[in-house]
Amino acid sequence: MKNTKKTTLCGMVAALSIVIMLTSYFPYLTYAIPALAGLFMMVPLIECGAFWALGTYIASSAIIFITGETEAKLLYVMFLGYYPILKSLIEKIKKQFIEWVLKLVCFNIAATAFYYISSALFAVSFDDFGEWGKYGALIFLALCNVVFVIYDIGISRIASRYMYSLHDKVRKIIK
Repeated sequence: MKNTKKTTLCGMVAALSIVIMLTSYFPYLTYAIPALAGLFMMVPLIECGAFWALGTYIASSAIIFITGETEAKLLYVMFLGYYPILKSLIEKIKKQFIEWVLKLVCFNIAATAFYYISSALFAVSFDDFGEWGKYGALIFLALCNVVFVIYDIGISRIASRYMYSLHDKVRKIIK
């Protein structure tokens, strides 16, 4: 595939991610929308490679950072936007235990950073909730880890479905 076609595909995916992220202004979609927008990074990843997918992520993040809803854009920029790319690189290790350890470490670092940044931005902390607040952050992080594992498995299944049903069609269009 020529660079012009790769650039076009990546630009379209970045634009689609940006448009999807604009819907995060609707109530209750703050966490789901960045996860959905991040899934679209699989298209340039599969069709063009990790370098092009990373460029797509950077381009979309720059615009999302300007236009997106605060909490959703932090989630996208800090983890969910680049995770499919990171996942593909980690899964080249081929030792499942090490893969999962690396994925969980990366997620927990990003989740902890997100907690401290959003606490500073929104002036809210689990400490504000009294005795239960001490454990609230740990309980929330544990639950987030469960959701992350489900999200990771979902990404794998969506990627295999894409390869099975759309990959050849997209290749024909952009070839």
